[in-house]
Amino acid sequence: MKELFELFLLFAKCGVCTFGGGYAMLPILTREFAENKKWVTEEELADYYAVGQCTPGVIAVNVATFVGMKRKGVVGAVFSTLGIIFPSLVIITVIAALIEGFADNVYVAHALAGIRTAVCGLVAVTVLNLLKKSIKSIFALCIALITLCAIVFFDVSSVIIIIACAFGGITYNVLKEKIKAKEDEKNA
Repeated sequence: MKELFELFLLFAKCGVCTFGGGYAMLPILTREFAENKKWVTEEELADYYAVGQCTPGVIAVNVATFVGMKRKGVVGAVFSTLGIIFPSLVIITVIAALIEGFADNVYVAHALAGIRTAVCGLVAVTVLNLLKKSIKSIFALCIALITLCAIVFFDVSSVIIIIACAFGGITYNVLKEKIKAKEDEKNA
């Protein structure tokens, strides 16, 4: 039971400390869950982010659910999910109650402009860290570059890209294993 509350509190802490969504949250999740607690590896977190991107819902909620599920099964997933959404729920409720004076406040507008800029930096750092951890071969680099070009220049749907890359990854690795097996057979 103690670990369930710890999951809730750690995800609530991440939810309070993060502005800018799931990608901005990755450095905090990495520090808390991979480095400090060692409940998941950085590679597992990257995988959770990848799967969270292709499943319906908010990435941060999906990742919290995956981590909680790994630690404590369905109950852990529930506690983690509640932890990640609780701060946002409280903050949005307070903002909604104060919205009339809040929306036109010049200081709030300036603060949000600063936060948006900082979030861009956080997301950029997150992308660079994901690239370092994910691109371990020429094939992975090619997939990343093709994905970037497909989205930027041809406006290809992210769903199509994810499905195509999944099939590409499967095909590449199956062929790679067959070639290796044939080489091992020749050398034996």
